[in-house]
Amino acid sequence: MKTSRLEAFSDGVLAIIITIMVLELKAPAETDLSSLLSRTPIFISYLASFVYLGIYWNNHHHLFQITEKVNGKVLWANLHLLFWLSLIPFTTSWIGENHEASLPVATYGVVLLFCAVAYFILQTTIIKTHDDEFVLKKAIGTDWKGKISPLLYILGIGLSYVNIWLAMICYIVVGIMWMVPDSRIEKNYI
Repeated sequence: MKTSRLEAFSDGVLAIIITIMVLELKAPAETDLSSLLSRTPIFISYLASFVYLGIYWNNHHHLFQITEKVNGKVLWANLHLLFWLSLIPFTTSWIGENHEASLPVATYGVVLLFCAVAYFILQTTIIKTHDDEFVLKKAIGTDWKGKISPLLYILGIGLSYVNIWLAMICYIVVGIMWMVPDSRIEKNYI
């Protein structure tokens, strides 16, 4: 099976996820600047989540640019990733409304961690679907970003009960690391 149908479905799901997130943004009833500024945490949580979804969309696109074939295992691994990504609007809303509480910040980190795990599973499943000469297998190499990211998420989850801002810094650092598409793929194979 070719990848185009999987890519189109995934793009549609991600578009719906972003739409759900933006629909959660509510304008203040009042028209003064202070009421708008009081919504800042909600907007920042939306912005962070939008960037994260953009990172996944971008890297997913690069991943499937070099994927030659998919099978049922790849389809299920992709659905697994989409499931965890679909929880981002919930955690975004919760953290935006309760940005000073530990549990929403920790839950946001848990969802981000499982998104990363699901992406790793998808990538591994794709590699196993191809032969030993598959370019993704060569491109992955030591995958330092893929190894550091879950550790930073786990650190952030733990820190959310000590200092929520340190937890958020861990999540932001991971996002910054992945802002540029996976250069191992982009430089060599696209």
